Amino acid sequence: MEGGLWNKELLILKFVLLAVAVVKTVHGKGTYVGFYSGTCPRAESIVRSTVESYVRSDPTLAAGILRMHFHDCFVRGCDGSVLIAGSDTERSAGPNRNLRGYEVIDAAKAKLEAVCPGVVSCADILALAARDSVVLSGGLSWQVPTGRRDGRVSIGTEAFTLPGPNDTVAVQNKKFSDKGLNTQDLVILAGGHTIGTAACQSFSDRLYSPNGTDPSIDPSFVPFLRQICPQNQPTKRVALDTGSQFRFDTSYFANLKRRHGILRSDQVLWTDASTRPFVIKYLATGLFNQEFAKSMIKMGNIGVKTDADGEIRTKCSAVN
Repeated sequence: MEGGLWNKELLILKFVLLAVAVVKTVHGKGTYVGFYSGTCPRAESIVRSTVESYVRSDPTLAAGILRMHFHDCFVRGCDGSVLIAGSDTERSAGPNRNLRGYEVIDAAKAKLEAVCPGVVSCADILALAARDSVVLSGGLSWQVPTGRRDGRVSIGTEAFTLPGPNDTVAVQNKKFSDKGLNTQDLVILAGGHTIGTAACQSFSDRLYSPNGTDPSIDPSFVPFLRQICPQNQPTKRVALDTGSQFRFDTSYFANLKRRHGILRSDQVLWTDASTRPFVIKYLATGLFNQEFAKSMIKMGNIGVKTDADGEIRTKCSAVN
């Protein structure tokens, strides 16, 4: 009787351990929610308080951090390679020269190194900071799987494979598909443009082309854009989501419907038959918030490095 009970308890223990293992690998590649609960319990709260401190002082940093995470994941995976400084790195490449928020990640890293040296990766800090930036902008929170390690390689030319402001839906779909993301993810993640700005030079050809104004823009919107973006001032910036650049909401999609999309790559999501149904679908705020979290988790596991594949950098701007 006792032997049977012992065997039953062993079977239950094995089942529990197996369940834990499944939970920990559910996101693939070794990341899971609560990765630092034993090794650095304050990790997420330290990142959160750091991001909050900076974003409260400068709300524009929220969009910068979110964009940085996206740019990191789309080149070599979510390994913090975009944070590495140097003349030939991703960080110095043209598509990344306007990225902002490095000081926020560095500040969080310094605080974490003081309490948990060599434990929390820069890649994880960036993923957590992106989530916290969305929350501080009015979006819903989500649980971020952690456990990424930092990459040791950053090559500037590879940044030119990032989605661009003039990409067609077909090109965008190919770039997203190459990363394991689908058309729905494309539209949802583009919705991150509900916060942030774009340089006038990234869409000035839509306003000042020799062939006339881009017909996909609402003609009544053109004078407004030209006032903000005079023809010879390409470095000036305009909100990607007119009237709501600091609020994480669905007005970005409403603006696409009104033909008020700023970037060509955004407006084509409305004009293309394959993406328009998703734009219409995500005009609902609650649904968009839920699906955005899912797509961010999915994107956050692109090319993740774990164990010996990477390292835990002492400073996010340089490999060890």
